Amino acid sequence: MADQSDKKSFKKLGARHKARRRAVDLLFEAEARDIDPADLLSERVSLSVREESIAPINPYTRVLVEGVADDLDRVDGTIESYLSQDWTLPRLPAVDRAILRVAVWELFHANDVPPVVAVDEAVELAKELSTDDSPSFINGVLGQVVGVAPQVRAAAAATRATAAPADDE
Repeated sequence: MADQSDKKSFKKLGARHKARRRAVDLLFEAEARDIDPADLLSERVSLSVREESIAPINPYTRVLVEGVADDLDRVDGTIESYLSQDWTLPRLPAVDRAILRVAVWELFHANDVPPVVAVDEAVELAKELSTDDSPSFINGVLGQVVGVAPQVRAAAAATRATAAPADDE
């Protein structure tokens, strides 16, 4: 029985990895086309509904793309603040920006994703999609972001808790 649950865990990790990769692809394409990532996501969801040959968008891909799109200024500001003085966000390869955006959003908002998983997944995506130097670069940036992620999560939780009573009125 434990063997079956191990296979399910592996499959689930595989599905999440594919969802992250698809989110990176969509963020990359949205930036290349200079359109809002949420609009591109909506376009792709509609296309998958109309065309049965197009695979549906994974729900976690939706969460990631919508989350990054909604929080893009803070995510980008965070990334920029942890780049070395020789680097700026626009100077990074576009795929690295997309990978970092997904990972930083997960570190700040995905309570079901341990920080080590978010960082490891970003490094793996960099190995698959980017330059030879990118995995260590991304690991270094995210290693610093991990230090502030608990405070950001706590602040977000406090904001939600404060906002909740106002929503009921």
